[in-house]
Amino acid sequence: MYIRHKFLTASVLILCGCIVGCALHSSAIARSAAAAQNKTAQTDKEQSSKMQLSTYLLFDGDCKQAMEFYHSILGGDLTVTTVGESPMKNVFPPSMHAKVVNARLKSATIDIAASDWLRPNQKRIQGNAVCLYLSGGTPAETTAIFRRLSEGADVTDALSEQPFGLYGALNDKFGIRWMFHANKQ
Repeated sequence: MYIRHKFLTASVLILCGCIVGCALHSSAIARSAAAAQNKTAQTDKEQSSKMQLSTYLLFDGDCKQAMEFYHSILGGDLTVTTVGESPMKNVFPPSMHAKVVNARLKSATIDIAASDWLRPNQKRIQGNAVCLYLSGGTPAETTAIFRRLSEGADVTDALSEQPFGLYGALNDKFGIRWMFHANKQ
């Protein structure tokens, strides 16, 4: 009888909506359930998604040389596909078949995608809004890579100890901006 009484009381309260606290509590439970459902959906989406953010560079006809240069310094796996090697070959004039349509340098720590500028009716503009930021290495590793990339480069900030660690910046011989940081030892 006690359980029946509690059930009837709860039913009356829910049906009448007389207690504001009950309505607020129900609303909070609904919001909590919706948030949990959204979080589960987001987690499932994150786990199943193959999407990645990579640095993408556009070159003015020297993509292959630039990516081979970066590969010689940074290692990783390099793939380069020219227009003439791609399924898009017939879309472009033969004069563009030697240009790179897709290049990718990838390792556990590096992911750079690139191509040559492939819009003959538009001019490529070298901007300074895209930069490659190399951080997390030891000061020795950072110094070695900085020295190699500085060959033929415009070194804008010499590699030096700063209050926050080792820092330097340069625009390499292909016009790409690099910034370097290593923590103090």
